[in-house]
Amino acid sequence: MSLPSHAQIVVIGGGIIGCSTAYHLARDHKAEVVVLEQGRLTSGSTWHAAGLVGQLRSSASITRVLKYSVDLYKRLDAETGLATGWKMTGCLRLATNADRWLEYRRLATTARSFGMEMHLISPAEVKRMWPLMDVGDLVGASWLPTDGQASPSDITQSLAKGARMHGARFFEGVKVTGLQMQGNRIVAVETTAGRIGCETVLNCAGQWARQVGAMAGISVPLQPVKHQYIVTERIAGLAADAPTLRDPDRRTYFKEEVGGLVMGGYEPNPQPWVTGDVPDWEFKLFDDDYDHFAQHVEQAVARVPALAEAGVKQMINGPESFTPDGNFILGRANECANMFVGAGFNAFGIASGGGAGWVLAEWAMTGEAPLDLWAVDIRRFSDLHRDRDWVKDRTLEAYGKHYSIAWPHEEYESGRPRLVSPLYDRLAAQRAVFGSKLGWERPNWFAPEGVAPHDLPSMGRPNWFGPVAAEHAQVRTSAGLFDQSSFAKFEIRGPGAQAALDWLCANDVGKPPGRITYTQLLNSRGGIEADLTVARLAEDHFYIVTGTGFRTHDAGLFLDARTDGWTFEDVTECWGTLSLMGPRARDILSAVAAEDVSDAAFPFGHVRVLTIAGQRVRALRMTYVGELGWELHVPMPGLPAVHDALMDRPGLGPAGYRALESLRLEKGYRAWSADITPNDTPFEARLGWAVKLGGTISFRGREALAAQAGLPQKKLFVGFRVDDPEAVLLGRETILRNGTPVGYLTSGGFGHTVGAPLGYGYVRCAEGVTNDFLTTGRYELVVAGDILPATLSTKPFFDPDNARIRA
Repeated sequence: MSLPSHAQIVVIGGGIIGCSTAYHLARDHKAEVVVLEQGRLTSGSTWHAAGLVGQLRSSASITRVLKYSVDLYKRLDAETGLATGWKMTGCLRLATNADRWLEYRRLATTARSFGMEMHLISPAEVKRMWPLMDVGDLVGASWLPTDGQASPSDITQSLAKGARMHGARFFEGVKVTGLQMQGNRIVAVETTAGRIGCETVLNCAGQWARQVGAMAGISVPLQPVKHQYIVTERIAGLAADAPTLRDPDRRTYFKEEVGGLVMGGYEPNPQPWVTGDVPDWEFKLFDDDYDHFAQHVEQAVARVPALAEAGVKQMINGPESFTPDGNFILGRANECANMFVGAGFNAFGIASGGGAGWVLAEWAMTGEAPLDLWAVDIRRFSDLHRDRDWVKDRTLEAYGKHYSIAWPHEEYESGRPRLVSPLYDRLAAQRAVFGSKLGWERPNWFAPEGVAPHDLPSMGRPNWFGPVAAEHAQVRTSAGLFDQSSFAKFEIRGPGAQAALDWLCANDVGKPPGRITYTQLLNSRGGIEADLTVARLAEDHFYIVTGTGFRTHDAGLFLDARTDGWTFEDVTECWGTLSLMGPRARDILSAVAAEDVSDAAFPFGHVRVLTIAGQRVRALRMTYVGELGWELHVPMPGLPAVHDALMDRPGLGPAGYRALESLRLEKGYRAWSADITPNDTPFEARLGWAVKLGGTISFRGREALAAQAGLPQKKLFVGFRVDDPEAVLLGRETILRNGTPVGYLTSGGFGHTVGAPLGYGYVRCAEGVTNDFLTTGRYELVVAGDILPATLSTKPFFDPDNARIRA
């Protein structure tokens, strides 16, 4: 069968992701789909996957994607007539120490928040469910009854048949050799079997996705890693329905297969494959490496002593694609308008495959992700991720932590420092403890003399709790200086600039030059795609500031809207940023600035050019901490001079991002990707005041919001204060109203001024969240399984004097 000359959609890759995507494109969207596979279906990494299917993740949306996979695998054989090998055996996760057990208690709370069933059970119950196991060192285990296992090849073939049933066409033995581009669009795919024109390309090429992406000018940051497991001969006493087993403290996993065990693990010293192009590798494996695998065997035998006598039927040593942060990759990169990527599944492609194909098909057909997929969005990466050696090192670190305890606030260490502001050495001399965001080194906190200047892992109060409290108090009582030079910064210019921003921004940016607008960018559903500030410097010149980690993502929202009449430029490295915040901020600023910074001359929500230490500074009067303050945007080379001039003034101290988080929690300021996401509208987030529905200006999402205006929302953003000062809130804690779950926290921490743990989240009610519903309830939070009384508030927890804050 020869290739057609044209297809609506070309899917590259015939593994589980490509076949699932083709199935959903054909079934749900009636799309004309052609799938190209360089070898045979499943011949890349799908065929040798272990086939464990878990569902719970820290993101509600990604958990929903994985739950969809399970629901699909349960019924797919009835639709296609091909078995998938699906077995809902449930999954046990073992804990051998108190920190792991506390992690599971938190995960059980998260599962409840997401509507999943998860139980914490005793070692005796584990022994009853898995008699061959040695449970002598166990504290307990978590039990997820709806997890299971499947046959990767069988699922893929079943999905492929389902896709064919709905009209998709598959071509095996066809290798993609190039892409014909017109500007930033693919117009044809060139292959060993000829050329095929197309409208959209889905890059589901597995470990070859990086090479295929490069043909379109995009970076798909993957690193193939050698992953090994063994398949044993039959083991007496092993039940056919034995739960899958994860033993993270011993870094191993098990599943039953034909009376024996599949056993593998995630070692702290993983072995990378190539950093260059991946060669053809159809149904191939590496040589057995028992020397490297011995570390897993030792731990596995200690857990399941019967393994010591079991024969090994086969060792599987094959490459799997891993990513620098352990999350898979979906979506469309900025560099190419019509290539969508689904790759980098970190050895849980089988668990993700059904759901990933569903959302990727929706994304490609509508141009929008159907739910909040930020955790896996390809736009979470940047040009930094084009560095293959850096990607390799960071990916190996992530692989090595696959089964580590998920310590709160833990930072990656590899490939650092990479990007630094000109203040890096000065801040280090002040004993800054740095974190990293999209490659930028940023001060998280400052260690006083006598305190070790590094994070110590903790599931409770961290070692930086006291120093951050002191920085917090410095900002509340005097003034603090934050180096936020890593902020992403863009400039939009031209006669069409305002019209473009009118369409993109939910708030009204049509203010006179010298004004700042806080705004969201929305999707067609009214969900919040970005949260940023727009400063109008001149009639046709706008300066946009957004979060460090959202640089590529938010730039893409503007680049996608490009038309004649305006230009977009990323100026992040051109401008450093110092945030001067606190009640004494004006006194300090007036002492170093040549211009008048009084409230009359420089009101809140305005931007002015100030002269400080010989530098022309863009000063934005705004706050994210609830105090009088300015963001001072300084030409990057002049940043040290401005910093030094400010720090010479009495009453000013350095502060880091963890103090910033505590301060913003007290004021109830939202954080995008946590409190506000594409799943949430401004009305639900109680940000309706920042929406220009009262005018006639058209903007993306207007119709969806207009339909909601004035109606009770089914969920509403609120805050909670917990009286127990020792409670540790991290987010995902379940909200109880009169003992019934009504939502979960989206963020949490400690408010040092109010002296209490604080959290924020959405309270839900299908009939609408009215004021009466909110005020008549009794509220509690489930924190690591404990039920703690909580006080709900729709107002900031810290707001002693608005006049002081804005004066």
